[in-house]
Amino acid sequence: MHPPLRIAILECDTPLDRTRAKYGGYGGVFEELLGKGADELNMPDVIRSGKGGGMDITKWDVEKDETYPNIDDIDAILITGSKRNSFDNTPWILKLVSFVQTLLEQERVRIIGVCFGHQIVGRAMGMKVDRSQQGWELSVTPVELTPKGKELFRQEDLHLHQMHRDIVYAYPPHVDQLAHSPLCAVQGMHLQNRLLTVQGHPEFTRDIVTEILASRRDQGIFDEAMYQDGMRRVGDRHDGVVVAVAFLRFLLQD
Repeated sequence: MHPPLRIAILECDTPLDRTRAKYGGYGGVFEELLGKGADELNMPDVIRSGKGGGMDITKWDVEKDETYPNIDDIDAILITGSKRNSFDNTPWILKLVSFVQTLLEQERVRIIGVCFGHQIVGRAMGMKVDRSQQGWELSVTPVELTPKGKELFRQEDLHLHQMHRDIVYAYPPHVDQLAHSPLCAVQGMHLQNRLLTVQGHPEFTRDIVTEILASRRDQGIFDEAMYQDGMRRVGDRHDGVVVAVAFLRFLLQD
């Protein structure tokens, strides 16, 4: 695959107020992350941040508008996170699962999934997706990498923001198992030139997660102990750009 990379970001949720004011939508959050990843990749003649930098990013609201790109016009999709349940049977989620299944039946357009998007890919591949019996995983969390995960991310472990209580219960057959944590056995999946997913949120920042933690405490979703636990780790080392670089290497790889 060669630049310009035509990446369709499938937005599955709307950010909270401060995040939305800064980035517009989650497509904007990911656009900034991919730009940082492109610069960190240090291949400016191939790909870099900014206009004309080798990435043609489009954004599609698949939750509210249920709009999708023509697959002939894109090289990859990136499915964002969402506060919705990936195992629900609401029409827009079923439509998203069906779209991913269509992409899995072809070999050109590549798939990236993040959190909810990771779970949607697992569901589209026939795996059980449901509530974790171990509860929430949130804020910066260490993730243990498999040998394949170390190869793809090029370091010994990952620290990623998490914000989920739903999981993919088992790895689909034939995928590369990338990572696990004490609360989630399926932290990342890979198929050469086909798909790359992570359960964590590489796109999240300290400010984004701080806003989410406060909102969910105010709504009664998180109790005070959970909120304080998340806040203690919200500023810890976060390897989001490392994951973004891996996403781009995955897309550029022949």
